[in-house]
Amino acid sequence: MYQLQQVAKSYNGRCVLQIDALDIWRGEILAVVGPSGAGKSTLLRLLNFLEPPSRGSIRFLNAESGPDRTPPLALRRRVTTVFQRPILLNRTVWANVAYGLQLRGRREFADEVQATLEQVGLAAMSRKRAHTLSGGEAQRVALARAMVLRPEVLLLDEPTANLDPYNVGLIEEIVRALNQEQGTTQVLVTHNIFQARRLAHRVALLLEGRIVEIADVDSFFGSPRDPRTAAFVRGEMIY
Repeated sequence: MYQLQQVAKSYNGRCVLQIDALDIWRGEILAVVGPSGAGKSTLLRLLNFLEPPSRGSIRFLNAESGPDRTPPLALRRRVTTVFQRPILLNRTVWANVAYGLQLRGRREFADEVQATLEQVGLAAMSRKRAHTLSGGEAQRVALARAMVLRPEVLLLDEPTANLDPYNVGLIEEIVRALNQEQGTTQVLVTHNIFQARRLAHRVALLLEGRIVEIADVDSFFGSPRDPRTAAFVRGEMIY
């Protein structure tokens, strides 16, 4: 799905991300782990074309993104992000989930919205106002709003941070089903190494804007090559 080559991102002259090479495969769940400030969220913003790289190239399917070029809108619409802190409209749950389809000019989508609400366990709350929801319910609305668009790539930025175990389990089940049943390619940023182990096919460790190691989940957790990866897996704090 993606090929990143010599990609860097800088803000005010400070380089926060520098990736020599990264391939993301169709149909995989890639977990990106690392301490705060490692560049994980910046990577997601580049993958969703919300910002251009400062240098290098990002090839997505048959289009290339760089400092001065962006893939066409039709391709960018095949990618969507669920952020750590969902921003919902001050409307009903149903209206929030339908919003993206309305922006894309769809006229008939009631069945799709209803089916998606059922997938995330919120069908009974469709008429509730968004501001009355719990944190876990709000995150599931944000996930449903992304799912109803049927993206080929779903980017997840700490989707279960600060949620209770019940909602963590629900969201992980939804993420797994999207991958297994629809083949949705997913990049999951998480601080939770146990979540990465449960969900991912491959895991990448990002430190100070660079990929230290990337491997299949068994190798990453069972026999890491880099001592920094081994330390991270053991739960030691790395800065």
